[in-house]
Amino acid sequence: MFKRKQKPTFLQRLKSYVWPTIGWKKYVKYLGLRLSRLGNSPRAIAAGVACGVAVSFTPFVGLHFVLAAITAFLCRGNVLASALGTAMGNPWTFPIIWVSVFYTGRWFLGYDGTMNVSFLHVFEKSMHAVISFDFSGFASDVWPVFFPMLVGCIPYYIVAWIVTYYLVKNGLLKIMNKKGKVSK
Repeated sequence: MFKRKQKPTFLQRLKSYVWPTIGWKKYVKYLGLRLSRLGNSPRAIAAGVACGVAVSFTPFVGLHFVLAAITAFLCRGNVLASALGTAMGNPWTFPIIWVSVFYTGRWFLGYDGTMNVSFLHVFEKSMHAVISFDFSGFASDVWPVFFPMLVGCIPYYIVAWIVTYYLVKNGLLKIMNKKGKVSK
């Protein structure tokens, strides 16, 4: 009864992931309405989304959902909203995030000169170390990249959390005021 008459092709579905068929303005409004229906206060929802977005800047790939849930719980934010916030880190944004976090960390640590980094090689070595419990090559292959990323993610984490929190909270307050649900 509620199915489409014609199933979208693979290319149409792929295009809708990159560019929403309803347009970006309506899509952002739709996300705001969905967030407002989570049942928490705008502060808790905004804190949850902010935790998810901020965790996307850390080099702990594969643990973003868990770390976002833990930080949202500690901030008394909405844990489900934190999972939605981790969508900030995706295949299109991760290369930009990794390069900027890495070189920011190198700058903070006082390393000079440029360094050619293969993030694929680093992730391959770190996954091999975790799977085989052989951390002998970790210090030589992974740590020289991981440590600058860990240091460099701190300012991005703080700025991303603050900006996201205030944008989401103010957006949710506008939506809830229009619906007649005034809460802080």
